[in-house]
Amino acid sequence: MKEVLIITSYFPPEIGAASNRIFHLAEGLNYRNYNVSVVTPLPNYPTGKIFDGFKGKLNHTSIENHITIHRLWIFASVSKNKFLRLIAMLSYSFSLIWFFLFNKIPKTVIVQSPPLLVAFTSMLFLASKHRKLILNVSDLWPRAGLELGALKKNFTYHCLEKIEKFNYKRAALILAQSEEIRTYVLSINQNKDTFLYRNFPDFKTSKTEIKEKSQEKIKLVYAGLLGVAQGVSKLCNQLDYTKIEFHIYGSGPEQKQIENFINKHPKVPVYYHGSLTRLALHKAILKYDITIIPLLNRIYGSVPSKIFEYAKLGVPILYFGGGEGEKLVEQYNLGWTSDSGNYEHLNTTINKINKSDLTSQFRNEIIATASSNFDFHKQLNQLVKLI
Repeated sequence: MKEVLIITSYFPPEIGAASNRIFHLAEGLNYRNYNVSVVTPLPNYPTGKIFDGFKGKLNHTSIENHITIHRLWIFASVSKNKFLRLIAMLSYSFSLIWFFLFNKIPKTVIVQSPPLLVAFTSMLFLASKHRKLILNVSDLWPRAGLELGALKKNFTYHCLEKIEKFNYKRAALILAQSEEIRTYVLSINQNKDTFLYRNFPDFKTSKTEIKEKSQEKIKLVYAGLLGVAQGVSKLCNQLDYTKIEFHIYGSGPEQKQIENFINKHPKVPVYYHGSLTRLALHKAILKYDITIIPLLNRIYGSVPSKIFEYAKLGVPILYFGGGEGEKLVEQYNLGWTSDSGNYEHLNTTINKINKSDLTSQFRNEIIATASSNFDFHKQLNQLVKLI
């Protein structure tokens, strides 16, 4: 049985796209008779606090669903202070080095990037002619940080660019979450082996039926991280509520801002429902008419995994982020798109949508499209041939 080690900064019981992506990869490889082990920090995301049951531990090893999970110590923080966030990344990197020194490392290792420093630590200390390092690139850092306004083009930025290129160079194979990422990697090293590995979900779905009530307002929902990149707080302020009510699920840095908006505007139909488990969220989201996927700024290389998740659930999508994600929604007729950053156009788009457009037939067409084109197992079977 072939051994594979996956190194990641996010893993269940943490929630979010990154955690789900790596969990499904580990589970899928295990199902295909790989002996899978995972190295990850003690769970702390998105709260920045070590979860109950893991507090006070330097490390924790368990076997869950036949997968060995090594959870390492980290100085947990989600502070906006760049120094504290750097310490958090470095602390996990030091824990990784300690793990590498005292544990046998398989010949095949899959490394999640970003964070860049964690990937750099892995690519540097595990480099060997007898070991295959596979880099799973989900975002283009530091470029994404620059586009988000989190980084500036200075000495630090150029250092991060060198680290990024080092990571690409050391990788035997690069898994790109989007075509834009793949194109960017090949622009740096045209001979690099790459594979488009999208964040397709792995769960069963069935046809849906909805009771169509044409007189009600359209129920728009956002579910996910309430972070700066998503800009949900600004969305609350900019939406035209003539035809819609806006429902929000999730947690993150903007949660208090959203709650304050709701408290200050009690007559505006915005409702915050807290954070749910993935399974509970899937059940809850089916009662809404449309889900919105926003990005405050268009980020090159970024394709939100929510596109594939909600398409498989059959929930029509309103995409407000530009780039490759916008093209996918249009290409597969998954809903509507609006010009990135243009709130006037967003409201115009919403006001053109009628309840009569939101039929069970449309939802089931989306499910059929997702089943045909966003197949997790078909994709993984192709990847296994390269590992």
